[in-house]
Amino acid sequence: MPRGKACTMIDLLVDDLLVRALREDLGRTGDITTDGIVPADAAGRARAVARAAGVISGLEAFARTFALVDPRIATTLHLADGARVERGTAIADVTGPLRGILTGERTALNFLCHLSGVATATRRMVDLTAGTGATIIDTRKTTPGMRALEKAAVRHGGGMNHRFGLDDAILIKDNHIAVAGGIRAVLTRARAVAGHLVKIEIEVDSLEQLDEALDARADIILLDNFSLDQTRAAVERTAGRALLESSGGIDETTVAAVAATGVDLISSGAITHSARVLDVGLDIDEA
Repeated sequence: MPRGKACTMIDLLVDDLLVRALREDLGRTGDITTDGIVPADAAGRARAVARAAGVISGLEAFARTFALVDPRIATTLHLADGARVERGTAIADVTGPLRGILTGERTALNFLCHLSGVATATRRMVDLTAGTGATIIDTRKTTPGMRALEKAAVRHGGGMNHRFGLDDAILIKDNHIAVAGGIRAVLTRARAVAGHLVKIEIEVDSLEQLDEALDARADIILLDNFSLDQTRAAVERTAGRALLESSGGIDETTVAAVAATGVDLISSGAITHSARVLDVGLDIDEA
């Protein structure tokens, strides 16, 4: 890192990911197409433009990818992560050596298109639940190595993050309950090791388990694959004594009805693991 350069999130968390992605593309001998066609001293500008409507995320990774290919490449961003775009919206200009721009193009766009797809999918879920009081949250069903970026994309889409990993909150699943011998037993064990800042969430799959979890004073209760009628009953029984999270197969076709039950949180793995990329193109417009 150059002396005096401030660290960014990309520098600290995902530079290694970007470098590995570039190495994967460059292979053993580099970009033989570009190096064989484009003069070494050729310079110019390319413009990234949205080819569909959506929400942008991943701009820092996009710009950083080009800088890793060639530090002489400058990226000018025309908007910020979280911005809504329409088809034809100019997103960024990339200026500098054309060899580096063309070599970094696909890797940079892979990050930008995928992360913008996550932000766009999240925004659709958020818009579908507007006014209900429910918060859309993500899960740990993320692309290996890309969790920090994908969870940032969820925030850019208006959602919030669930735990980032196994070390920042206690989430007791059905297999933990089975091993520990029941709801009360597993919550007792968890509370004995949790610090005062650590929340305890437990997954339940029936109203009877919900009652047990409430009696044992769980902080958050995950309603796993509850029907709408069961969810409404859970909200009524809980009466604010714990946060309620709905989870299990929730997508754009079902999320509004789930939110209308009165739950506090709705988690969706689909917004990260099944988001369709947002189409963004990069074209040379000045050379």
